[in-house]
Amino acid sequence: MKIDIRSLSEDELCEFFVKKGFDSYRGKQVYEWIWKKSSYTFDNMTNISKDLRLMLDENFVINHIEVDKIQKSSDGTIKNAVKLFDDYTVESVLIPTDDRTTACVSSQVGCSLDCKFCATSKLKRMRNLNPDEIYDQVVTINNQSLQYFNRPLSNIVFMGMGEPLMNYNNLIKSIEKISSDKGLNISQKRIVVSTSGIPKMIKKLADENLKVNLALSLHSAIEETRNNIMPFSSKFPLNDIKESLDYWYSKTKRKITFEYIVWRGINDSIEHIDALVKYCKSITSKVNLIEYNSIGDEDFQSASPNIINLYKNILEKNKITVTIRTVSYTHLRAHETREERGWGGGGVKKK
Repeated sequence: MKIDIRSLSEDELCEFFVKKGFDSYRGKQVYEWIWKKSSYTFDNMTNISKDLRLMLDENFVINHIEVDKIQKSSDGTIKNAVKLFDDYTVESVLIPTDDRTTACVSSQVGCSLDCKFCATSKLKRMRNLNPDEIYDQVVTINNQSLQYFNRPLSNIVFMGMGEPLMNYNNLIKSIEKISSDKGLNISQKRIVVSTSGIPKMIKKLADENLKVNLALSLHSAIEETRNNIMPFSSKFPLNDIKESLDYWYSKTKRKITFEYIVWRGINDSIEHIDALVKYCKSITSKVNLIEYNSIGDEDFQSASPNIINLYKNILEKNKITVTIRTVSYTHLRAHETREERGWGGGGVKKK
């Protein structure tokens, strides 16, 4: 069975060519084609001979993604149903603003977590995405940004399907490839890893000496409420998360972003606002308040704009940086039903 050539390092590719009796620099050429030039076929590798391309085809495959379907919103947002080589589907999104284009990418097929408000949590985790599958999502959205907005991709957020820190090794490899001058050469400072909060893995990420940013899906700074809406979090108390975030900041000196959805009847009270203020004051952080897009569960409905503005005003009075994110820019993991996606949902093999 042929292996995916992108599973090999540059050194391994060079070694392969040497074993076949060719100069090692051929490996460097091929490596540049599959990563920097994002070639999905050996036929495109025009600076190597046809015989060498045939040899590559006999030994390797390139399991690239395909955009199966696209949805475009009036605000310019582009959602992609991304078909993987084994017929699973995940999603990626291009999010444009006046001065930037952001790629929202998935890291898993389905999700292992059980957040009650999240559409993806209804989908069983089938497998982790490989580094090249994450990389391909970024390449695709960069091409779309150039095509539709005449500018390259500027930012990347790991806020699509799945929990990135539960696909840790492939997450790190994909970031290294994306930021490498032999890859897309996108600054790590423009990459955000979003997690639901796994303290051990947050500390591990802090130790990687990367320059990425960290966002945490908080949604309540009251333990009982958070455990009710995110049952898995009962294993990770807020104090443990705080300790890991303090460690993150001590190692990276980069402020944490709290993603915080405000729901009617769940966390739309002064008690919850005060708890959030207290938690934020204990951690070097800022807050993104999110207007919720219902997944059809009557228990989860967006709070009124007045409540969301009250949150904002009280946070600002306490000198906590806060922004309100509209529904158009909320990420896939928490805010869309399969019906809204229009293609049957991710994490499902097509028949």
